[in-house]
Amino acid sequence: MSNASRIPVIVGVGEITDKPANPAEGLEPLALMAEALKRAEQDAGARLAAEIDSIDLVNLVSWRYEDPARQLCDRLGIAPKRAVYGPVGGEGPIRYLHEAALRIQRGESVVGAVCGAEAQSTVNKAEKAGVKLPWTPFAEHGVQSVRSASWQHPLAIALGVFQPITVYPFYDAATAAKWGQTPREALRESSELWSTFATVAANNPNSWLKRSFDADTIMTPTADNRLIAWPYNKLMVANPMVNQGAALIVTSLAKAREAGIPDERMVHFVGGAAAEEPRDYLVRDQYVESYAQNAVLNTVIDLAGGDGKAFDAIELYSCFPCVPKMARRTLGLGADVRPTVTGGLTFFGAPLNSYMTHAACAMVRRIRGGAKCGLLYGQGGFVTKHHALVLSPAEPAERLSESTSVQAIADKQRGDAPKFNPEAGGKAKVESFTVIYDRNGEVNHGVVILRNADNDRTLARVPASDKQTLARLLDLDRSPVGTNGVISKSADGMQEWKAA
Repeated sequence: MSNASRIPVIVGVGEITDKPANPAEGLEPLALMAEALKRAEQDAGARLAAEIDSIDLVNLVSWRYEDPARQLCDRLGIAPKRAVYGPVGGEGPIRYLHEAALRIQRGESVVGAVCGAEAQSTVNKAEKAGVKLPWTPFAEHGVQSVRSASWQHPLAIALGVFQPITVYPFYDAATAAKWGQTPREALRESSELWSTFATVAANNPNSWLKRSFDADTIMTPTADNRLIAWPYNKLMVANPMVNQGAALIVTSLAKAREAGIPDERMVHFVGGAAAEEPRDYLVRDQYVESYAQNAVLNTVIDLAGGDGKAFDAIELYSCFPCVPKMARRTLGLGADVRPTVTGGLTFFGAPLNSYMTHAACAMVRRIRGGAKCGLLYGQGGFVTKHHALVLSPAEPAERLSESTSVQAIADKQRGDAPKFNPEAGGKAKVESFTVIYDRNGEVNHGVVILRNADNDRTLARVPASDKQTLARLLDLDRSPVGTNGVISKSADGMQEWKAA
């Protein structure tokens, strides 16, 4: 590559973690983003904010704004020709960063920015204390990004398996069985992996929770570490109760040099890829792998020279343990992999869709510190949307591919999904399962994904009163996947399953 005006580089990163003693003094998301971008400009060591011509805002949840992209630009005193507020998805920051690089490569942009922030901790504390926050007026008809269940099957909604915390366990149980693990072994792998995340977070000055946790602590249910949805305790799930903001500035190599930024402060783009699974998890052909994840990660392995071990700095999305557990296997990495440069969504904090904005900041610092090949892998939905990006301290030999989608590769691997039959009855075996708990740690009910004699798929409840079937589901030494049983109608008309 020879045209320096078309070579994209990351030149500035900024983060802020806000922990006010009084919620009334907490910073709103717009203020967090503005401060993060100010810090990113300071990090770049050049006055670039005023020249931003393209800006992407990560979808936010904790506060509703009328046109948040415009409001942030007004607050910053800038007027970019492109200001976009993105859709829901944890992979979003990586996609925005990748697209910002491609715009610079095409000559459509000279200085771009990606920003994200949440202030859910302050919002919740203010609500509990009866404090009215002195923030930008809440937009009653503004952009809102609450996860919607409207497109999901009514039976999934009725059984409570339409949110991430109750859907990801289906992948955890199914993958463990596929890999030949007992539930105890799978739980141990998850806990040891999460302990590694916690150790990194404990040493990240931007983390929300700066504490190390060993695997035994993570995997043991207690009053402070209650079971939420089997097999996940509180210390295994994303923590959105944070106030965090992050921003990155991307420009061209020519512009960076013109601004006096040293080459060793610049981080280059090698390439990336994106793909998706069907939106409704009930119409996927299986839960033992993600073809979209595989296609994306195999593509970036090729960008790294054909070996996943070439990545000496890695961020594997960590909303729930099944995601990095699947990813590390596709990358060909052992259980001792260090899967994060940030600390994970449990311990670093999960500013909802914006975690990977912080991960990108942490990756830039790692590459400036000597890492030669960095992988950022983000994921959104219910193992649905996947995007990965490879970064390097060195200028790549080739231009970035304009085509980021590897959807065709993923779709080619996908088999026919079974018919979903909400009225399926009779004999049926477990395809996957979870058990949902009340806040007091007691079982509310179990949910099983089943296949009947016709290979139709359905969902059924296991009531808390069926101690025998629950004991079979929760046996740590024998996976219930493949267990036979019978579906019947309960008094309230709900499908129920009992182990044979």
